[in-house]
Amino acid sequence: MLLAITRPPTDALTRCALTHLDREPIDVRRAIAQHRGYEDALERLGAEVLSLPPEPDLPDAVFVEDVAIVLDEIAVIMRPGTPSRMPEVGTVEERLAAYRPLLRIEAPGTIDGGDVMRVDRVLYVGRSGRTNQAGIAQLAEAIAPFGYVVRSVPVTGCLHLKSACSHLGGGLVLVNRDWIEADALQDVELLDVPAAHPGSANSFLVGGTVVMAAGFPETAELVHAAGRTVETVELSELRKAEAGGSCMSLVFET
Repeated sequence: MLLAITRPPTDALTRCALTHLDREPIDVRRAIAQHRGYEDALERLGAEVLSLPPEPDLPDAVFVEDVAIVLDEIAVIMRPGTPSRMPEVGTVEERLAAYRPLLRIEAPGTIDGGDVMRVDRVLYVGRSGRTNQAGIAQLAEAIAPFGYVVRSVPVTGCLHLKSACSHLGGGLVLVNRDWIEADALQDVELLDVPAAHPGSANSFLVGGTVVMAAGFPETAELVHAAGRTVETVELSELRKAEAGGSCMSLVFET
């Protein structure tokens, strides 16, 4: 069974942490409706949605991807690079314990799950403002016994690695080379986003379908021309909180 763990946004979203965007007013009611549409899309694509309770005191709690990664054999609980996000971890950890053995990143390491892109048995990990070398080293050591390797990718122009690239399946990676050191993405084929849409590289796979934010028709057509089925979802209000499509769910086979 394909499971998607999500958490709805709340009024606290207006106080979200921002790094590369200027703060704009967020219509929270519209953001909540868009998040429901996002969950509806996951269900249409065959995922069972497990929605965690809202966290009205935690502005970034909707971005559940950042607090864990789920591999076939284990889940690794992250240590977010923004200290205010640490209280988000507990509820996600509790739910994941029902599906996978858990490992954890410990201080002084930090990793946001949005910095981790998996391509088969390789995890590309962004070295960003949220993820440090100690965290990357811990992750590499933790997953090596299960046959995974970690490759570090410097992130320079965006919040997370997956803000700038995403795996479309079959070793094809959608990428904005201006925001990361793309030479670190070895043994994959790169598909460049159109110059007019630098923020369109974030997407994620649900089954065999690529899910991406609406509003980037040229990128969607590029991905479709590469032989992928594309599902777009409206995320305009959530994108004001530096969101991408992948960051609001943890999708895995149970």
